[in-house]
Amino acid sequence: MKYSAAEQKSLVEESKNLLKSPDASNEMEATFQIESLRKVIVYHEWKYSIQNAPVISDFEYDHLYKKLEALEKAYPQLLTPNSPTQRVSNDLIDEFKSVNHMIPMLSLDNSYNAEDLKDFDERVRKNTGLSADDPIEYVVEPKYDGGGIALLYENDQLMRAATRGNGIAGEEITLNARAISSVPLNAAFSKMGFSKVELRGEVVIRKDIFDKMNDERAAEGLQLFANPRNTASGGLRMKDPKEVAKRGLVAFLYQIGYAVNEAGENKMMTLENHNNAVSLLGDLGFMVPVEQRKVCKNIEEVSDFCVEWQEKRDTYDYEIDGMVIKVNDLKLQEKCGYTSHHPRWAIAFKFKAKQATSKLVNVEYQIGKIGSITPVAKIEPVSLAGVTVSSISLHNEDFITSKDIRIGDTVLVERAGDVIPYIVKPMEDLRDGSEQVIEFPKACPSCGTTLVRAESEAAWRCDNHYACEAQVLQRMIHHVSKSAMDIDGFGKSIVERFHEMGWLKNVGDIYRLDYDAISKLEGFGARSAKKLEASINKAKQNPIHRFLNSLSVHHLGKKVSKLIAQEITHVQDLKSWTLENFTEIKDVGPVVAENVIAFFENPDNVALLQLMEELGVNMKQTQEDKPKEIAEDAPLRGKTILFTGSLEKMTRKQAQGMAENAGAKNISAISSNLNILVAGAKAGSKLKKAQALGTVDILSEEEFLALVEG
Repeated sequence: MKYSAAEQKSLVEESKNLLKSPDASNEMEATFQIESLRKVIVYHEWKYSIQNAPVISDFEYDHLYKKLEALEKAYPQLLTPNSPTQRVSNDLIDEFKSVNHMIPMLSLDNSYNAEDLKDFDERVRKNTGLSADDPIEYVVEPKYDGGGIALLYENDQLMRAATRGNGIAGEEITLNARAISSVPLNAAFSKMGFSKVELRGEVVIRKDIFDKMNDERAAEGLQLFANPRNTASGGLRMKDPKEVAKRGLVAFLYQIGYAVNEAGENKMMTLENHNNAVSLLGDLGFMVPVEQRKVCKNIEEVSDFCVEWQEKRDTYDYEIDGMVIKVNDLKLQEKCGYTSHHPRWAIAFKFKAKQATSKLVNVEYQIGKIGSITPVAKIEPVSLAGVTVSSISLHNEDFITSKDIRIGDTVLVERAGDVIPYIVKPMEDLRDGSEQVIEFPKACPSCGTTLVRAESEAAWRCDNHYACEAQVLQRMIHHVSKSAMDIDGFGKSIVERFHEMGWLKNVGDIYRLDYDAISKLEGFGARSAKKLEASINKAKQNPIHRFLNSLSVHHLGKKVSKLIAQEITHVQDLKSWTLENFTEIKDVGPVVAENVIAFFENPDNVALLQLMEELGVNMKQTQEDKPKEIAEDAPLRGKTILFTGSLEKMTRKQAQGMAENAGAKNISAISSNLNILVAGAKAGSKLKKAQALGTVDILSEEEFLALVEG
């Protein structure tokens, strides 16, 4: 399935016509419409799932899909098993039966450095009889961190899917594989003379989709998924294919393992090399690595490419834990042969470890600015991807109980994206009986107030918001932070120090500090005190959307604060606001509205705001709070824009501000809604996706500046 530019343009036009056309009135018309709908829906699934570059909106796609469903229901004789509407089965899977793979799915030998790769190259030469001077091409591709899958196609139709299992046999998951939109239900292998083909691949989930799923689960008070790998591999074995479809899984195919013609003759060698085989899969509509795959002329080039991807693996949309190196020539692969464990013609270059084990020695409890109690694991320090980790969030009580984590456990620790440490599981086999069940506190560790837990939330909270010292401290830390009042030089440690000294008891005290006393403190001096005073005086003039965000009202973040600030002339106006006033604003819901109303119903809060205004803190709407008025002749009025790559003449933030002033809306991802992409130096996948769309205006930094500056 490879679409030319002309074919893509034609299919988009056909989609628009189908969206406007009336429903078929007879079987002949229905036959024509069904055929057209199936063709365009398969194309749009390919654009969305494989290229991540949709050319129609979700609403338009849904309309086409429902139109096809209605026609197939009206004319059931025209329904076929490989219609896009039959991708997700209504059947539940009672059990996963074991099926044998056509050829074994072996493991890979591992390497960890350039020397290991040189040794591999020497073994390949020895097994094939090639000298040190003979050229050998290698293909390097990502080692995806998900769940292995084998797909069997017969006469171009997907007949069976199975997990890797033990390598010889796996569990049949055909219904679940059909629910993965990047798995074609049919593929034209017959054009190559193949009647039966078995493919190898890995099912994964995009990191941003995984994060979004966990955000939604957190909002619903559900247990969070551990990591993208477990979420993907677990999704393959779900009982309900409809639930599989919701997980946003994709399948990367990386090998044709078996190919025969109608007579049963092996046709693998007609492909000549591995790279040709992967390219063929891409042409047929399968998801394959493209810019992450490289044909290398020698092992030194292989090593450089592996190290390059080790450094930038976190820029990739999917989790990878290494690179796989394969001899490109299929005849040389055959000469290399196999051990009982792995092919001799392939090896995995493993990235630096992102997992390690350590001992959980204690659990401490942190109180957040809105009273949320967060358990924090204290572990014996362990090095992960070059960073020493000793503290890890345990999120909430449900996380602890679901994983049965105990004090004294040896735990498996992971750094997701090489940033956030995470406890994957306790090593239960290593328990000796001395481990202690973690008792979640019933009362606030700071003020002793009995904790409460809303039915819809996973977190326990302390409701003593204004007298709980720990909450007051966290609110002051948030108030001065970059995302709130942005008081330069007033960091967390200084807030904690001044609070401990009794100088800060609430956020109002921030604006009546004794700078002479501060200048006498160890580590400060007159100059530092003056700088802090200047930063605080500057913050007093902040727009009120920053001030609203600084108040630590539950769910009142930056976005909603800006929306509310556009509608008021003074912060104290909110004292008289009703639920209706809030919900009339688009994107402001009843939950945040009720929280803001409750804040302003508290007379102590109102008095504190009045005091802060008397101390010089701005409470009136500024020009920055008002909605930006876009001139009718603004050069980018009504356009959406995205910046990618390195900009030389300005920062990304400055460029986005210039775009907004010129009437544009900044968006964060490539989609059919994007009008303009500004591509700086070293622009990567976003540039390629925009070029593939064919509807995006691509500008250089200079062209963008010329456009907005006139």
